Amino acid sequence: MIGKGKSISHTKASMSYGWNQEKDAEIVLKEFLHGDSPAEITQEFKMLQDQNYHCSKNTLSFVISPTIDDGKKLDKSKLHNITKQFINEMKLGERQAIAFVHQDKDHKHIHLYVNRIDFKGVAYNDSFIGKRSQLAAEKVAEYMGLTTVKQVQFEKEFNLKEIRTEIKRRHDLTMRQFKPKSFDDYIKAMETNKVKVIPTINNQNKLQGFRFEFQGHNLKGSEVHRNMSIGNVGKQIAGIEGAQILKGTTAGVQIAGKMVDLTPNIALKLSKFILKKVIKKAIQIGTSY
Repeated sequence: MIGKGKSISHTKASMSYGWNQEKDAEIVLKEFLHGDSPAEITQEFKMLQDQNYHCSKNTLSFVISPTIDDGKKLDKSKLHNITKQFINEMKLGERQAIAFVHQDKDHKHIHLYVNRIDFKGVAYNDSFIGKRSQLAAEKVAEYMGLTTVKQVQFEKEFNLKEIRTEIKRRHDLTMRQFKPKSFDDYIKAMETNKVKVIPTINNQNKLQGFRFEFQGHNLKGSEVHRNMSIGNVGKQIAGIEGAQILKGTTAGVQIAGKMVDLTPNIALKLSKFILKKVIKKAIQIGTSY
């Protein structure tokens, strides 16, 4: 569950969005209020806010978002409890407050508005309110047995690790199975193994890297594995017998039938690698006589 919070001055406009019937808005909490429209609620807020003319951003606006899966299991009563518990965690009890649930999309979420000015005319301290909102949402999620941001992040990182491993496995399989002799060959071979390789070409028409798209993920080569930067992929291809990764003496390569230049740094690394390979082969041939 995610919590976001900020202080606002445009109470009526923001509350009108929260009360938007097109989003299947439903009131899940209403405290110390009697009005039945954004204008009436705003006026009730204003009666207390007029006691503190020093405070301009005098309404607190929060969004509380359970995960999509958790949201499917939450009825009005549970959404009320979440909102009430969040208010307690934020130490915002005994204040005018109203909350709506939006459920027009799969991602059910709560819009909560609280009067920053209490019944004594004192303004709530909103220092670090964004961070405190997130911490409060974490505590509410833990208390109610819902998914926390930390759990979502852990699952995301775990899944991403598996994706990286699988892309690297398919890269290794491509190199063994197809033995590509150019970047173009490599891109086609990887596509055969269900990984889309997307060349990154800058404004100077220079190839500066590859991105790898697989099962909805799009990662730079260096994010997949340190051996999958374009320079390292180029070295692997250049090491294959009969490979011609560079076209003649230029620093150009062919991608999808078009010639593009390599960045100077990548071109230099590949040229050095190819030269060492040629010298090594010449030495081997010389010593064989």
